Amino acid sequence: MSASPFASINRRQLLQLAALMGGAGALAACGGPAVGQAGGAATDAATDWASVTPATEITWWSNHPGTSKDIETQLIERFTAESGIKVNLVTAGANYDEVAQKFQAASGSSNVPDLVIASDVWWFRYMINGQIIPMDQLAAHLEFDTADFNTTLYDDYQFADANWAVPYARSTPLFYYNKSVWQQAGLPDRAPKTWQEFDEWAPKIQAAAGITPLGLGKGTSWTAWWFCNLLWGAGGAYSKDWTTTLDTPEAIAAAGYLQKMLHEDKSAAVTAKDQVADFGAGLTACTIASTGSLSGILGSAKFELGTGFLPEGEQGPACPTGGTGLAIPAGKSPEQQLAAGMFLKFLTNAENTAFFSSNTGYMPVRTSALEGETMQAVYAKTPQFRTAVDQLAGTRVQDWGRVFVPNGDKELTTALEKIMLQQADPAEAFATAATAITKSYEDNVLPYL
Repeated sequence: MSASPFASINRRQLLQLAALMGGAGALAACGGPAVGQAGGAATDAATDWASVTPATEITWWSNHPGTSKDIETQLIERFTAESGIKVNLVTAGANYDEVAQKFQAASGSSNVPDLVIASDVWWFRYMINGQIIPMDQLAAHLEFDTADFNTTLYDDYQFADANWAVPYARSTPLFYYNKSVWQQAGLPDRAPKTWQEFDEWAPKIQAAAGITPLGLGKGTSWTAWWFCNLLWGAGGAYSKDWTTTLDTPEAIAAAGYLQKMLHEDKSAAVTAKDQVADFGAGLTACTIASTGSLSGILGSAKFELGTGFLPEGEQGPACPTGGTGLAIPAGKSPEQQLAAGMFLKFLTNAENTAFFSSNTGYMPVRTSALEGETMQAVYAKTPQFRTAVDQLAGTRVQDWGRVFVPNGDKELTTALEKIMLQQADPAEAFATAATAITKSYEDNVLPYL
């Protein structure tokens, strides 16, 4: 596979390119949800925030990550009592992709919200289309203590010396296991250290409990996320900067191992609808799910729940960060944007990120909250919450081919699901994905160089 023609383009150059492109008109050829109608990346030098009076009412579009609508509602009530600003909470979709599609469709109209969910695979497209504003000057005006954010999580939204979103419902994949089944199988009370160890344990689980050892989920914004663990652990990657690397022996071997687990060893299965629900119902012995699923599993499972780091590959531990941040749309008035910034500051302060985390399982996004009184009490009562916080130290930034290329995640998901469900040849499936990802560059960027 040849290198992408954009291997030499860095983040700053791409942002400059976006301004020349005029934004979404060029990107719309990518397929999938339209990418909006804003023109070029927004700038951070136009507003004198000190002269702006905040609006008295704003609208927030959320999918309520981790079934958090009640928690979000409580936080809104606290903010309104403190500030007098009304926040209309809108369920804009059942997941990040549905919210993104609605946001794209609303771009350029009067239906754009004042605050919007910006997931790991969508915020960059919002930014390059000029649909969201850089946060830095507004944050400085509001004395928003951005230095207290977990650096890994906050820097995920950095591009061209600006931050374009604030971390909100952030997570890593976790390894969840049924302690009762583990006990039946005579296994130590922990997650497998490596995938090789899981391979050794799987037959014992099958023999002892008669259920599928591992349940895996599918779908966009999910499949290609958890597969990072297998891929990176094998020494592979989706891309190196803007160059696709799906043809490497390591990437193909990782997909081959996944296929072997599913179809040869029968140690894993792809669940039809929801791997979390199947695991909670006792249909599988373990699963990989988001940190944000923790509270739901604890509430629904009829067994004692174990959590652990994702298993290591031959090249060691490998775990991505994910989830969503919050961004402020560019098409709103300064008054709306200022009010949205005030709410965003409130929503993600140390007290409220701890409250949100303790009720969902998502990670506290502020360093001061990680070891604060609220979370210490949570860790003492429910030690499973600590796992994701500890695993965060071993995470790494996601590959640009998945999170920055329009439809990159979609193409990778299609390839992986062909490999998992149709037993497609990994090399062929990955080649198709790589071609589509490279074509996205060629159709939407190269003509404007």
